[in-house]
Amino acid sequence: MPVQALQQALSGLIGEARLTVSELPECDLKLWLIDENNMDRAFSSEETRRILEEPPYWSFCWASGLAMARYLAQHPEWVRGKRVLDFGAGSGIAGIAAARAGALEVVACDLDPLALDACRANAALNDVVLNYSSDFFAEADRFDLVLVADVLYDRANLPLLDHFLSRARQALVADSRVRDFSHPLYRPLGVLDALTLPDLAEPHEFRRVSLYHASREPL
Repeated sequence: MPVQALQQALSGLIGEARLTVSELPECDLKLWLIDENNMDRAFSSEETRRILEEPPYWSFCWASGLAMARYLAQHPEWVRGKRVLDFGAGSGIAGIAAARAGALEVVACDLDPLALDACRANAALNDVVLNYSSDFFAEADRFDLVLVADVLYDRANLPLLDHFLSRARQALVADSRVRDFSHPLYRPLGVLDALTLPDLAEPHEFRRVSLYHASREPL
């Protein structure tokens, strides 16, 4: 079972950590997330080392993913009847939201096999069906839309913006860390409010999620 494998992996990083089912605020979805109590304590030096070496990104619902999920629920026309790829899927929140909003097909794509297990567990939790991929560049150019949430936290990832439209006709990018990237194909759609769960008490600026859209066709 994916949840058991995830719990074992999480316990290997943070001995007392547990996964719990968490209802998401202002969003009709739920996820297996690290329990809040384990974030409100001091980590040992060994735990800190392990977390830095193998960060369990999949055990959080990051602000941009939550904002993307809410946006798709409010604007299902972005994904309804379309083939969608969720890049750097993590917990799978964006892809699950796309499936709920009526996407024809959703592929959750992530390099981390534990993230794909998290996507499987969370898809089952929300009664949706996803497909899975560990290699974006092995995918064919057949998608209508690629969803990208919380991937640009490292500016070294900005060159990925050039590749998203190599596999999909359009890209929808949500990010709370990088607000000033300049790319000729991407235009800002607005700013959304969200937070990371469990709440990491991030600065207010990281609770403001910028949304961008790119398309192969002229807008």
